[in-house]
Amino acid sequence: MTENLARLRLGIIADPQYADLDPDHERGRYFRRSLDKLGEAVEHFNAQNLDAVVVLGDLIDRGWDNFPPVLDLLETLQAPRILLPGNHDFMVDPVHLPEVYARLGMPAPYHAVQIKGLRLLVTDGNEISLFAPPEGDPRRIEAEQRLAAMRAKGATNANRWNAGISDRQMTWVADQLAAAEESDEDVILLGHYPIYPPSDHALWSAEALSGLIADSPSALAYLCGHQHTGNYGEKNGVHFVNFRGMVDTEHQNAFAILSVFDDRIEIAGHGREPDRSLELRPKRSHAASLSDKMLTVG
Repeated sequence: MTENLARLRLGIIADPQYADLDPDHERGRYFRRSLDKLGEAVEHFNAQNLDAVVVLGDLIDRGWDNFPPVLDLLETLQAPRILLPGNHDFMVDPVHLPEVYARLGMPAPYHAVQIKGLRLLVTDGNEISLFAPPEGDPRRIEAEQRLAAMRAKGATNANRWNAGISDRQMTWVADQLAAAEESDEDVILLGHYPIYPPSDHALWSAEALSGLIADSPSALAYLCGHQHTGNYGEKNGVHFVNFRGMVDTEHQNAFAILSVFDDRIEIAGHGREPDRSLELRPKRSHAASLSDKMLTVG
């Protein structure tokens, strides 16, 4: 398992949720301690040979003024940064809502990043929500309608602190997966909200999105945060990894290094984050995949 055999190496952080606030002992969240924990993670990452460091959302717990301490620390990373927001990153003065994505240095709310022959898809689970779109935005109205319909059906993830994605974004993910399949690229998807296994923290569109990803021969894994206890599931050979929240517990940290090899994904966890060794499906050519689809259609 030597480092130089890895195709891709990523540092992973989920839910630092920093804020200059006293601890929430009931939920076990120590907001100020996250800066020290982030510093420890950055120091460890800088001693490694990483292709990028990913923060899977909730950089802050609330308050626009809490972004600078976190972002200043992340600026000291030697590896490129891939940041995406979670629900807490939108708990700011409404005037700042349209600025959140740019504040994290994102070129677009959802976009593709290509690193060493792999395609990373940054998804935006906050798109249809009660907190990210500005007041009066049609997406916020759609969120109210979706949430009401889900509650009427008794969905366990019908919570105001979850969110969903649009049909347009779902089509974009499908198109990206198809393009990667055609060019024989492997794909890792990044999001804030878990989509598999089912949970009360899951994205509102979880079943449709996880099914789309699991059906793609190019998809290796979907990585997320949001559910601070962490979780893991496997579906049709695709790995769905929910990383544990950094903000939880007073002294124990939580972060990881993820390494992609030809036959497996290795996750070296630190603190509360466990180690994992995840076997990958045998690589199939685009021609073989097309043949399978033609047989299915026939």
